[in-house]
Parts: sequence; structure tokens; C-alpha cells
Amino acid sequence: MIDLRLPGGPGERPLTTEFPQKGSMILQRTMPPLLETPMAVFDEGVFTPNDRFYVRWHWGSFPTAIDAGAYRLTISGQVNTPLSLSLPELLAMPRVEVAAINQCAGNSRGLFEPRVAGAQWGHGAMGNARWTGVRLKDVLARAGVKAGAVAVQFGGLDEPLVEGAPDYLKSLDIDHALAGEVMLAFAMNGEPLPLLNGFPLRLVVPGWFSTYWMKMLATIEVLPAPDTNFWMAKAYRLPSGPGSTVAPGASGYAERPISTMVPRAFVTNLADGATLPMRAALPVRGLAMGGDASVKAVEISTDGGRRWQAAALGADEGRYSFRRFEAVVAPGAAGPMEILARCTNMDGATQPMAQTWNPGGYSRGGVERLQVSLA
Repeated sequence: MIDLRLPGGPGERPLTTEFPQKGSMILQRTMPPLLETPMAVFDEGVFTPNDRFYVRWHWGSFPTAIDAGAYRLTISGQVNTPLSLSLPELLAMPRVEVAAINQCAGNSRGLFEPRVAGAQWGHGAMGNARWTGVRLKDVLARAGVKAGAVAVQFGGLDEPLVEGAPDYLKSLDIDHALAGEVMLAFAMNGEPLPLLNGFPLRLVVPGWFSTYWMKMLATIEVLPAPDTNFWMAKAYRLPSGPGSTVAPGASGYAERPISTMVPRAFVTNLADGATLPMRAALPVRGLAMGGDASVKAVEISTDGGRRWQAAALGADEGRYSFRRFEAVVAPGAAGPMEILARCTNMDGATQPMAQTWNPGGYSRGGVERLQVSLA
């Protein structure tokens, strides 16, 4: 068992090794599978191993085995030439690689106060990988996008378990789809995608929450009008105001579809709630993300945010990747100690001190507070 220290409780979750191609993972739900990465894994390196990469499915009915030889990706809608592409045809196209964080929109939802409905994740519904694949724009160029196209919709091989429930579909504006960064990935960290992470092909949308990163990608449809399906028009919505935060119980506020991630920093070498031997100097190490921009700086505070010290940054693996940070703090005296880490990205966005809140439990972005005790 592992204790995620969720304020609304209960925080204890079992660890499981029962899922294919996965090592020890925190079990949030069996069907559809929700597997969380233990925080200790993030201390091992900037890139998350494939067998420890978190898993999140919306619908429980999806293939447990896929014949790569029979697989086809269809491209239809507002195109000059509808296509049905095999995996070998896709693999033969020019390849690209990007380091990018895949983070569930509800990552850290279990820490929201007051509590909100949904999967009660700790901080482990995220992972960073080197993704290899082909540009979406190159695939769309083969089909030939017609003038007047507005959006591109993506569908996977998962299906609802309940009759009448909406197929899981997401879309991107046409300009975003054609900009060149969005990828159809067939490999992560130099290996084929694990089945539970989307084999044989998944969408990679760098800088955006994973709700758009369609797994087991099967269909691409170019639309002549904005996408009004349930998963775009009704689900995954955020308050439109600053920080996408509202007061609990608020109503009547404007909303927008969730999209880009926000800066965050996590201490990874110390466990929340741990008791440590007293020492004059305490190393603090962790990972930061800049959201949709590179990490510029990470700062550490041990006095509630009154004073901050700069952390040293590790290698820059790209604007969409985790970046390591390290610092040494002086505890001063035995007893409880609170450690804060905050990230600022290259666009100047800094994590707020006040924690964000919205009824969906999405896009948590305030400074995290880690509690330890020195004795």
C-alpha cells in the first residue's frame, strides 16, 4: 500500500504489478484502468520509464491485442483524397522526435479542497517521454485539406460500455493541427508504445493536457465547422477567468475548453510526511514543467514563501520536457518543516501561491507544499 496523503481521504492505495508491460503502479481503478506513477519514480530521471508511465482510459472497452498488420488509420471529411493508411505506410514517412510531458487534466485532483468528483489522483498522473512518430501536418498533406476546413477530430479504438454513451472524440483547430508540432507517435523512449499507452499509434500534442492525446488512434476527420461533440462542448471545461479558478459553489461563470498545461514544480527526493534525521544541510531535488513554454527558473522556500532561493537547473531537454532542479536548504532546528517549490516559465508565468480550484478538479497549478519532520 501507498499513502497519497489526500486531504479528503482515504489516501491509501494498493500497488499492483498485474497489468501487462507495467511494473509496480498505484492502482486507482481496474476498469477502465487508471494506474498512477509513484513519485519516487520521478526522482530516477527526467524521462519516465515506459513500464512506470501512468495509464488513464475513459472507456473500458478497448482491444487487449492488436494485429499491427491489419491496423489502418483512416483520414476522411474535408479532404481531397480520403486515406486508409497501414502502419508500414506510416512508418515509411519522415520521422520526428520530441520530448514532451503527458499529464492528465485531473492530475493531483485528490488534493483539491474542498474535494471534487472524479479520479482521486495524487501527483503521479503524468509522465515524460521522447516520442517518435510522423507529423500530423504531413499525414493531412497526403490527404489534401480542403479550403474552409475548421477543425480536425480524432477517434480511438476504445468504445463505451454503456449503450448511448458518447464515443470519446477530441479535436484541434485546423491551424494547430497544421502547425507542425502535433505528432502521430508509434514509439516512446525508443520502444514501441505499450498497449495501455496507446499502441500502435497515439496523438501527441506537446504542451497540452493528455485529454487530446488520443490513444489507439483509428480515425482522423477534417471538419467544416467547430466540433460540438460531448467531449468538446460539455466535458473538460475550465473557468475562463485568471488561473482557471473559481470559488467553491460559484455559478454562472464563463467557461472554455481545457487546452495548455501550466507551470508546476514537484520535490521528488523527499516523501511528503517523511521523518528525516536532523542535519545542517538538506538536499532538495525535483522536476519542473513549464506548461506550454520552457522552464526558466525554479525557486525553493522553507519559510512559507517569504524568502526564496534559486535552485540549480539540469539539462534542458526541450520546452515541453521536465527539467531537473536541485538546491540545498538549511533546516535550522529539529521539528516540522515545510518545503515549497515554484516554477517560472520562459513566458514569465509563475505558479501562484494560492492553490487553484474548479469543480472539475482540472489544471491544478498553485505552489505545492511538502511537509517533512526532522528529528
